[in-house]
Amino acid sequence: MRRLLLYIIIGVMSALPAQAQDEPEYRMEIGAGVGLMNYMGDFNGSLTKQHQPMASVVARYKFNVRQCLQLNISYGKMKGSADGVATWYPDPATGENPSQRLTDYRFSNNLVDIGLRYEQNFWAYGTGFEYRGARRLAPFLAAGLGATVCQGAGVTLNLPLAVGLKYKIKPRLNLGLEWAMHFTLSDELDGRKDPYGIKSSGLFKNTDCYSRLQLSLTYEFMAKCKTCHNNDE
Repeated sequence: MRRLLLYIIIGVMSALPAQAQDEPEYRMEIGAGVGLMNYMGDFNGSLTKQHQPMASVVARYKFNVRQCLQLNISYGKMKGSADGVATWYPDPATGENPSQRLTDYRFSNNLVDIGLRYEQNFWAYGTGFEYRGARRLAPFLAAGLGATVCQGAGVTLNLPLAVGLKYKIKPRLNLGLEWAMHFTLSDELDGRKDPYGIKSSGLFKNTDCYSRLQLSLTYEFMAKCKTCHNNDE
């Protein structure tokens, strides 16, 4: 009897990895996100002010349980004013002595961000892959390259850097929360180019940027071929 029970336990334990490996692994995710967009530039230097609503379309291609590429298309608004800015506008004649303050300037510009990023999970992410150390919750870092289309400023490139969390609600449903900072090559997202006459050099010196705080929901599809023998650990 003891020997029979031992055989049953060994059989069940040996079957568990095989069942886990039979579960499908999906390559693609698509979904949507909502959140807040925050302008930072000549008329705002705070991450906690002048937030505006935004919406996104999110897509991912997963190389494995740790790495993926993300395409994010966001639409939002940049809004701000010179109220409360304690900076003097330089005299147009000399460019040195202050003549007046910018107190009546306001802007409200629509913005579209299109970005492609590489994401690296801190550990394996997912369900059904526990034999590879996968977990339902995983933090991640991301970086990439994007394009910013801003009303009144045209098109410019931006460098997005992000940090976030992913949580698997169900085997094919994912909830994500991320904060991303976008450093652009333009100083005209607010409609004014160098209003304070500050001379500087460098790729991102004296340019505007913006942040995004986004909550997203994505659905997985395109199951990986089960007959393939790639090792995605």
